Amino acid sequence: AVTPAMSAWELFSLSDQWVSVRQVIRVYSEDNSSRAVEVPSDITARDICQLFVLKNHCIDDHSWTLFEHLTHLGIERTIEDHESVLEVQSNWGMDSDSRLYFRKNYAKYEFFKKPLDFFPENMVSISSEANGLMNHSQLIQTFLNSSTCPEIHGFLHSKEQGRKSWKKFYFVLRRSGLYFSNKGTSKEPRHLQFAAEFCDSDVYTLLSARKTHGAPTDYGFCVKPSKSSSARDLKLLCADDEQTRTCWITAMRLFKFGMQLYQNFIQPHQKQKSSPMRSISENSLVAMDFSGQRSRVIENPSEALSVAVEEGLSWRVRLTCISGHTTAILAIHMAQPWFHSKLSRDEAHKLITQHGLIDGVFLLRDSQSNPKTFVLSLCHTQRIRHFQILPVEDDGELFYSLDDGNTRFSDLLQLVEFYQLNRGVLPCKLKHHCARTTL
Repeated sequence: AVTPAMSAWELFSLSDQWVSVRQVIRVYSEDNSSRAVEVPSDITARDICQLFVLKNHCIDDHSWTLFEHLTHLGIERTIEDHESVLEVQSNWGMDSDSRLYFRKNYAKYEFFKKPLDFFPENMVSISSEANGLMNHSQLIQTFLNSSTCPEIHGFLHSKEQGRKSWKKFYFVLRRSGLYFSNKGTSKEPRHLQFAAEFCDSDVYTLLSARKTHGAPTDYGFCVKPSKSSSARDLKLLCADDEQTRTCWITAMRLFKFGMQLYQNFIQPHQKQKSSPMRSISENSLVAMDFSGQRSRVIENPSEALSVAVEEGLSWRVRLTCISGHTTAILAIHMAQPWFHSKLSRDEAHKLITQHGLIDGVFLLRDSQSNPKTFVLSLCHTQRIRHFQILPVEDDGELFYSLDDGNTRFSDLLQLVEFYQLNRGVLPCKLKHHCARTTL
């Protein structure tokens, strides 16, 4: 018998019972490897993610996401965890090159944890029904409560189908839909014109806004009717920066799905309390000292660095004695999931963006301008910054440093582990690495 608590893995074991209602779907990863799986007709995006987490022995940190990628339109979106995958596919055109992608999205539910990072105060207003008592930290509750009327407003670039030029209008997002003003920033009903609704539409990110649509910036998005696969039905929009685009897209998701998004967010955590799985939180890594009779947590960053360096040097000596050379030491970072060898700056930017623009998303790569150095690419405040990692030689020993040699590490693995525990010269700690999964 099938119970609501069954996992995706358990559902797939009931093959004899599902023969008449099963279909085959193909899912892709970032490296474009793919796997075809047979699924029941009512399978959800969360079920698919759970299936591939188990099949690929991934750590389940609740960030795995299924994406709808419409190649012929150059757009993609997050498929919400509760959505029916086969229903999503049923809206694809017969000749369209559309795909399902399985990858991480650390920002999927981050707005529930840090709403202030997603909703700039100058873009949000609450209706008078809140009697002025609603503060900004309670904004998410106003989205989830159907009796309140939050509003997102601001300027966006818009392009009408059949025209090459983009025009800037003042837009207003309400529960009833998206509107633009034909008279400056006026919100009077006679000046607001209807632009789109979300009951039967979804919001997508434009993958190449400038190149494909001639947008004024790279921060494009669009509203597409669920049943349409035609470019002429897209409502094309463009923001001036990433934070503005993220605010609009997040608000549209909340207006469309409401409390269901919150249920999607808390469900894995509720399940984990009753049946813990392998997981990692951003606060689970701490520096430990095991040198005495009893272990202890090292809270002083300077002491943590000293212990890390000492441990790294002793490890280096032991490995050198075993291998007889240092090749293994120098190449240890090559096997780490956060290292992407020949990745370019633009490719690093794209990969981090795909994983979600929240604080601490990072990767390491070879430097293109200097073959002897490495680069740490890190997201902070929805911006991606690049830090050069320089080799430092001292008494014949090679070290790596982010701060001109003041803080040295014997290898890149040690450097990453230190900055996962300590911010140091970085704007934030390293929290979520970008990894490419092969299916």
